[in-house]
Amino acid sequence: MKLDEIRREYVQDGLRREALKDNPIEQFEIWLQQAVDAKFTADPTAMVVATVDAQGQPSQRIVLLKNLDQNGFVFFTNTGSKKAQDLAINNKISLHFPWHAIERQVIVYGEAQPLSTAAVAKYFLSRPKESQLAAWASQQSRPVSSRQALMQTFQNMKSKFAKGDIPLPDFWGGYSVVPHKIEFWQGGEHRLHDRFMYVKQPDGSWSIERLNP
Repeated sequence: MKLDEIRREYVQDGLRREALKDNPIEQFEIWLQQAVDAKFTADPTAMVVATVDAQGQPSQRIVLLKNLDQNGFVFFTNTGSKKAQDLAINNKISLHFPWHAIERQVIVYGEAQPLSTAAVAKYFLSRPKESQLAAWASQQSRPVSSRQALMQTFQNMKSKFAKGDIPLPDFWGGYSVVPHKIEFWQGGEHRLHDRFMYVKQPDGSWSIERLNP
């Protein structure tokens, strides 16, 4: 395989300043809906979450976006996970939505703020029962001896909570990523891509500037 020979042209419509909303959240909602409507786009709510640990080592993982409003982008996780440990030290975070099928990307730069217990519980109780049990069974990011051991823990939790509602684990939480910069990228012919960066201003408004590809 010759990696340097793998290439393609980007042929979707370009992106122009006059087509953009003044508010990036509104612009994101439009693009997200279009990604959802493009049936060939797998997991349109999937985003790459990048954090940095105490040694300055970045790490990334794919997480699902679970809510969005003017305050930020919401996701949930085990509070003992690697990402949660990183955010406890440095709450600066980046989100990347790679919508390859429609030749678009969105990058969010911001800070992660923990959600209230009430907000976390509301979402947790809306999840399928199996997902709730999996949250109890997994000590996320910690070593496990085998798949069999993990499944045995899952079955143990299934028996433990066989009757009644499954309670919210005290090690399960969520974050709202409050953005201060959001970039919208649209693929263009001859690698002349269209990039626009929204930057939040002190008065709460957003400036918009075009970036070189």
